[in-house]
Amino acid sequence: MTSPVFSGLYRPSLALLTDLYQLTMAYGYWKRGLHEREAVFHLYFRRAPFEGGYAVAAGLALAIDYLENLRFAAEDIAYLAGLTGSQGARLFPDDFLAYLGKLKFTCDVDAVAEGTVVFGNEPLVRVQGPLLQAQLVETALLTIINFQTLIATKAARIRDAAGPHDTVLEFGLRRAQGPDGGLGASRAAYLGGADATSNVLAGRLYGIPVRGTHAHSWVQAFGDESQAFAAYADAFPDDSVFLVDTYDTLDGVRHAIAVALDMRQRGHELGGIRLDSGDLAYLSQEARKLLDTAGLENVRIVASNDLEETLIASLKQQGARIDTWGVGTQLVTAYDQPALGGVYKLAALRTANSQGWDFTLKLSEQQAKTSIPGILQVRRYLGDQGQPRADMIYNIAAPTPLPAAPTILDPADATRRRPVRPSAPFRDLLSPVLRQGQLVQPLPTLAESRVFARQEVNSLDASIRRFLNPHVYPVGLEQGLHEFRTQLMLAKRPVRLA
Repeated sequence: MTSPVFSGLYRPSLALLTDLYQLTMAYGYWKRGLHEREAVFHLYFRRAPFEGGYAVAAGLALAIDYLENLRFAAEDIAYLAGLTGSQGARLFPDDFLAYLGKLKFTCDVDAVAEGTVVFGNEPLVRVQGPLLQAQLVETALLTIINFQTLIATKAARIRDAAGPHDTVLEFGLRRAQGPDGGLGASRAAYLGGADATSNVLAGRLYGIPVRGTHAHSWVQAFGDESQAFAAYADAFPDDSVFLVDTYDTLDGVRHAIAVALDMRQRGHELGGIRLDSGDLAYLSQEARKLLDTAGLENVRIVASNDLEETLIASLKQQGARIDTWGVGTQLVTAYDQPALGGVYKLAALRTANSQGWDFTLKLSEQQAKTSIPGILQVRRYLGDQGQPRADMIYNIAAPTPLPAAPTILDPADATRRRPVRPSAPFRDLLSPVLRQGQLVQPLPTLAESRVFARQEVNSLDASIRRFLNPHVYPVGLEQGLHEFRTQLMLAKRPVRLA
C-alpha cells in the first residue's frame, strides 16, 4: 500500500498547520480546566459544489495521516514561546507549552469512506474526545477535506462528461496553486475519476500512473515539424504522442502520419496526436479522417486547452472524435468554484457530572447556517438495486430509540416529509476510523477508493448527476432530531418585543 505521505511531505511536524485562534482557544480551555471535557465536532458542507447535485468525499487518508502524527516538535514549542500579544507579553506560558509538548491525539474519529457520494449538511467526519484536541485539529481537517473533496467532485463530473470509455488525464501542475495544491489536486483528481497525471511527484508519492506528451518548444527546437516528430519517435518508439498544432494543425497531422508510417516500418506504432488549440470538434473530425485513411485507426486523438465538463460534453455532442482528454487548469484550480466551504461545528459536550450530553447549537440569521445538535450519523436508504433513495441524519445519542419506521424532514421546510417503510434497506455512512487515536483497521488504498468513487457516482440517478439544474437528492433530519433542534433554536433565540 502506498503511504498517504502527508505528515512527512514538508517537515516532520505539522502541528502548526492551524489558525492562531485554535491555539488561543486551546490555551483558554486549558486555563479554565475544560481541556479534557469530552466534545463532539462534525465536519460538513452546506451545498454541493459547482451548483451540482452531489459531492465525492475525499481526503480522509491524508487527514488520518495528519492526526496519527500530530506532535508539537521542539521547534514548534520554541516558536510559540516567542509569540506576543498587543502589549508585548507572551501569548502562551511555559506550563501550557509543556503540556502541548507532550500532547498526543487520542480522540475517536468516525468518517464516511473516501469516494462516497455525499450531500449538504451530512457529516463527513465526526471527532469525539477531549475538547482541546478536537478543537485544535479543526483547521487542518478542513483544509485537507475541503480541497480534496472539491477536486474529486470536479474530476467525477469531468469523468461523467467524458464517458466510461474515454481516457481522462490530469495535466494541471503548472497551473495549480503551488506545489502543495498541485500534489493534492493530482491525488483527488485520480480518486474522482482521472486515469493518470502528468505530475511525476504525485505519481511517486501516491502511486498514480503518469502520462505526458511533449511541448511546442520541442517542435520549435528542430528544423521543422517532421524532424521533431521523428526525433521524439526515436527517443520513445512505443510511447509517442505528437503535439500537432505548433504551426498548422492539419499539416501537423499529415507530418505525424508520415512519421507514424515510418515507425510502423520499424515495428512500432504511434500512440496518438494531441490538439491544443482551435476548433477541437472540427479539427478532431478532420484529423480522424486523415488518420483512418492512412490506416492509422488505432492512433488516439488527445485534446487539451482549458477543458472542463461542460465543454467536453459540448464537444461530444458536436461529434468530436476525441478519445483522450487532458484537463489541467479548470480541474486542479476548481476554476468555477475555488473553495468547498466546509465547516466544523461543535455539537455536543459532556455534562458536568459526565452522565450525559449537553447538545449544542450554533444559531444564525440565516436558517441554512444553523448547525445540527447531537452525535450525528447518516443513514442512507437504498432501492431494490442498491441505489441511494434518501439520506437521514439522526442523533445516535438521542434519549429515545430510533423508530422502526422513521420520518425524514427537510430541515429548511418541515412540511416536506418522507416516511420510511420499516423494511427499507439502508447503510450508515460514518464508520469507526480511529479509537483513542489508534487506527481501527487499514484504510483502503487510493486505487481502491477510486474504484469505489466511480461505483458510488454511477449509482446515482442521472437527474442528480446532470450539470445544469440537477435534481435535489432528498436529505433530511429524523423527525425527533428535527423537533429537538427546533426546540433548542427557540430556547436560544432571544425574544424581542415589537
